[in-house]
Amino acid sequence: MKVHGRIFLVDDDELIVSMLSRALKNEGYETQIQTTAEDILNKISLWHPDVVLLDIELGDPDRNGIDILEEIKNEKVDTEVIMITGDDSADSAIKAMKLGAADYLTKPFNIDEVKIVVRNILEKERLKEQVDYLRKSRSTYCESEPIGKSAIIREIHEKAERLAKAHVDTILITGESGTGKEVVARYIHNMQNMDQEEDYAPFIAVNCTALPDHLFESELFGYTKGAFTDAKSDQKGMFELANGGTILLDEIGDMQPNLQSKLLRVLEERKVRRIGGKVDLPLAVTVIATTNRDLKQAVEDGDFRMDLFYRLNTFAFHIPPLRERKEDIPLFVKHFMAMFSKKYLKTGFTDLSPEAEKVLSAYDWPGNIRELKNVIERVVVLENTDIIMPEHLPAGLVGRPFVERRKSDRFVLPEGGISLESLEKDLIEQALTLADNNQTKAAKLLNISYDALRYQIKKFGLR
Repeated sequence: MKVHGRIFLVDDDELIVSMLSRALKNEGYETQIQTTAEDILNKISLWHPDVVLLDIELGDPDRNGIDILEEIKNEKVDTEVIMITGDDSADSAIKAMKLGAADYLTKPFNIDEVKIVVRNILEKERLKEQVDYLRKSRSTYCESEPIGKSAIIREIHEKAERLAKAHVDTILITGESGTGKEVVARYIHNMQNMDQEEDYAPFIAVNCTALPDHLFESELFGYTKGAFTDAKSDQKGMFELANGGTILLDEIGDMQPNLQSKLLRVLEERKVRRIGGKVDLPLAVTVIATTNRDLKQAVEDGDFRMDLFYRLNTFAFHIPPLRERKEDIPLFVKHFMAMFSKKYLKTGFTDLSPEAEKVLSAYDWPGNIRELKNVIERVVVLENTDIIMPEHLPAGLVGRPFVERRKSDRFVLPEGGISLESLEKDLIEQALTLADNNQTKAAKLLNISYDALRYQIKKFGLR
């Protein structure tokens, strides 16, 4: 059964905690029971519960539930607290709420009421975590499903739906940068969770190349208060945030070897332990890894663990580059025209001329769908027309001087000539697209210095 959350029950009445524990376990929660105040804060901190149901009285003359609630809040333990009180007056409940309790229940309570209060608090916290994560991450537009009519795309649709229906928990998606690997990952996630009406299924995307190595482990697995110098409070990692849904490990081929071994453990055991933690937290999460690298070659080169590769490669499929499915280009163009027309509040751009379609189909698209998307966005912003014509496209696409080469590998100058400045700008834009806007990598692709590239970016006003 899927674990919906961890509930710590604290009450000196054994009958009450036993009844609550059975009822909550039947709802899919993991529970732990405590009937005294002895060492309670330490036990709560070690077990990492999502919610603590805490009796105000506890039958201890020296320390009651209000005292424990205050300690939980002072120590910044990452949990929500529901107070249980047998006092009909509102004084104790008001005091508990002022100290930070999420809610309170009055004895005798209805078990269905307890379930509703717990579920509402957990849902609120999950939505808050998702919003916090999205605020910290760069939000990017992502299509809801793979676009295309080619046989390859139809096959991808069918395979993704089969994997989603089977609820496969580990998937590997390969393909060049910009081919739409994340789109396929989100499509699988949506198909897996389309029947869930009550439970929110999070989708957490982690770029394995964007996080610094020294932060990656703490971001992925979380940490406990005091685990290192700046750990001022408990913090959930990406795996915990994605629990019940999907975590996307983008460009996993660039993950450091020491982290690969820890990831393998998580995949094998379906448990995660925070840095500094002493307990393993169960996971019910689909792990989708993507990469533009040849992982077999990376294994041979000693850059990627063989056991992790075989664990990921059980269910894998490849997204082909755009140049191998050019019949899909018109569909992408119309999709991006509609999208950017709406974004920039522009009318027109209802169609693509046959001549422009021929130009777009003749180009090899080294930056794949991402490059095509950038081209259409620029056309929508800068041009005023109903139909995209060849003259509306960048000069580099029309002349294709960087696609056609002689045997000597020299560029072929089109008979009609080119604008050298436009070509230079297009090449820089292509390099940045291929390098995912990493300027160091883009400079290497162009065989120029980093400072020279920065100058060119400033010169052409590129972002």
